[in-house]
Amino acid sequence: MKTNMIQYFQETISNYAERIALVHGEERISFQELDRKCRNFAKAILEKNVDIINRPIAIYLPKSISCIIADIGTIYSGNAYMNLDVKTPETRIRNIAEQIKPAYVITDQSRKADFLKSDYEVLYIEDLLLEKEERDTVLLERLSRAIDTDPLCVINTSGSTGIPKGVVLNHRSFKDYTEWAIRAVDFGEHVIVGSLSPIVFDHFSFEVCLLMVKGVTLVILEESMSAFPIKLLEQMKKENVTFIFWVPTIMVNIANMNLLEKIELPTLKMVWFAGEVFPTRQFNYWRNHLPDVKFVNLYGPAECTVDCIYYIVERELSDDEPIPIGFPCRNTDILLLKEDNSLAAQGEEGEICVRGTSLAMGYYRSPEKTAAAFVQNPLNDAYPELIYRTGDIAYMNDRGEYVFKGRKDTLIKHMGYRIELSELEHIAGFALEEIQNCCVLYHAETKEIVLVYESQEELKPAAVRKELAQHCPKYMIPVKYIRMESLPMNTNGKVDRLKVQNLIWEEGR
Repeated sequence: MKTNMIQYFQETISNYAERIALVHGEERISFQELDRKCRNFAKAILEKNVDIINRPIAIYLPKSISCIIADIGTIYSGNAYMNLDVKTPETRIRNIAEQIKPAYVITDQSRKADFLKSDYEVLYIEDLLLEKEERDTVLLERLSRAIDTDPLCVINTSGSTGIPKGVVLNHRSFKDYTEWAIRAVDFGEHVIVGSLSPIVFDHFSFEVCLLMVKGVTLVILEESMSAFPIKLLEQMKKENVTFIFWVPTIMVNIANMNLLEKIELPTLKMVWFAGEVFPTRQFNYWRNHLPDVKFVNLYGPAECTVDCIYYIVERELSDDEPIPIGFPCRNTDILLLKEDNSLAAQGEEGEICVRGTSLAMGYYRSPEKTAAAFVQNPLNDAYPELIYRTGDIAYMNDRGEYVFKGRKDTLIKHMGYRIELSELEHIAGFALEEIQNCCVLYHAETKEIVLVYESQEELKPAAVRKELAQHCPKYMIPVKYIRMESLPMNTNGKVDRLKVQNLIWEEGR
C-alpha cells in the first residue's frame, strides 16, 4: 500500500518513462528526465543538511518546469514545498517567511537581489540541478520512513492580522483526493492538462499530484495569457489539451467575448471549475458550445485539500438558477450547522463544516488560529473529532444537492484567491497615514473590492493603489475608493460594516 506521493511517482516513471511529462512553450521534458532532475535536486538538499526532514522549503520561482522540479524534488527529500508568488510585494513575502521560517528559500540567479538582505539560507536552482550520482540510498531510506501524515506542502492564505496563514496539507489528504478524482470522474487514458492556476493555488498542487499518480502531461499556460484569452485558447488547441481546472473569472471573460465561436477545442473532454461562483448564463455559453465536454463544479477551501464538494453538471440549468456545488467527495462529510450548532434541515441555511481525511493538519506555527478554525464536532461528545468551520453558508435543495449562498464573515474569494477583507483594512491603515479609519467591502455582483475610508481630504486613487501595491498583490488591490466624513461605529467601538455597506450600496456608489 502506498503511503506517499513519491511511491506513486516511481510507479508512473516505470510505466511512462518516455512520455512527455511537462510542456512549457517549446520546452519539453519526459517523465524519466523529470525524475532524474528531481532526484538531483533532492540529493543536493540532503548534501546541505541530511537532518532536515518534514520542514517547509520555500520555492520562489515563476511557474515553470524548474518550479515543478523543485516541488517534487522537495517531496523526494522528505520535506514540504511552499510555493511563493514572485510578483508578491517584498513585505508580504517577508511576513510569510517570518511566520513559517522555511529551512531554505529556493530561487534562481536572476532573483538573487531579492534576497540580499534575507535572514534565510538561499539556494539557487541552477546549482541544485547539477548531476549527482550518489546518495540514492539516502533517498530510499527517507522513503522507507515516510508516513502518510507527513506534510506534503504549505499553502498560504490571507490572514486577518496582515500575516498570511500557512495551511499544512499532508500526503494522505492529497492521496485520497487524487484517487477519488480519478475514480469518480472518468479521465480517460492519457490526460493533457492545460495548467493555468498560479503555483500558490491548491489546484496547482492537485495538478502536480495528477502528474505523479496518473502520468498526465502538464501543459504550463502562462498566467499572462489570462489577459489575452484568445491566445490561451489557441495554445490549448495547439497542445491538444483534454482537461482544464480553472477559476471561473477567465471562463466568464471567454464567454463574454464569444471566443468559443472563433476557436474550436476538439480535444477538450473535461472542464473543472472552482474558487468562486460561476454565473450560470456564462456557464451555459460554455456548455452549449462544448456539448460533449463533462463539466464539474467544485467547492472547498485550502484547509480541506483542494475541494470537498463536487457537482457533475448533467441536467439543464436556467440562466437564473445557481449551479449547485453538489455532494461530498470520498471520505468527506459535510455538516450544515446553524447558529445554535444544530443541523440545518433541507432548505435551511447553515455554515459548511467539514470532517474527514481532507482536513488540513492546521496552520504552520500558529496553534491559536488552528484551534479557532479546527474545532471539536459539536454533534459528537463521545470522542475527539475535529471539523473545519469554513465560514461559508449553504443549503440543501430538494434534489439533495448543496447550494452555495455566500460568506459568513469577511473572507471572500476574488479571482480565485481567498482574501481576508480585514487584512486589507489592516494594510491600508498602516500604509496610508492620511486614513483615520477604513472599511473594505466586496460587491458580489460586480466583483469589485471597495475601500471606504475616513480622511480629512480626498485621496487620489492612483496614489492609493501605488502605495497598496507595495504591501499586497495586485488581486487584493481595491478598484474603488470612497471617502466618508466618518464611518459608522457599533456598540463595541468597531466600524459597523453592515451600515457602511448599506450606505454605499443605497447611494449606488
